[in-house]
Amino acid sequence: MLALRPTCEHCDTALPPASGLARICSFECTFCADCADRILGNVCPNCGGGFVPRPVRPASDRKGGNFLGRHPASTERRHRPVDLAAHEALRRSLEGIAPQDR
Repeated sequence: MLALRPTCEHCDTALPPASGLARICSFECTFCADCADRILGNVCPNCGGGFVPRPVRPASDRKGGNFLGRHPASTERRHRPVDLAAHEALRRSLEGIAPQDR
C-alpha cells in the first residue's frame, strides 16, 4: 500500500493525501509537481526513474473499508534536498531514454 508521504523530498512542500500535485516514482519517492517537472526534469534523483501523479486514496469508505480513515497517510517526512549538480549529471546520462525504458 502506498505510504502517501506528507511532503516533497526536495522543497518540503506539504502534500496532503488528496493533493493532485504529488508525484511519485516506482519506489514511492515523493516530490511536488513543480520539483518533479521543473527542477528534476522527470528524473527521480534517487533511482533515475520517471514520475507519475500519486493516486488519491478515498476519504470515505465506499467499499470494503479501503479508505483513508482505515489506512491513513504516512506522517514520516523525508526532506532530503537534491544535490542539483549531481542530479544534472544523472539527467544528462539519461537524456533521450524514455522513463519507461530506464
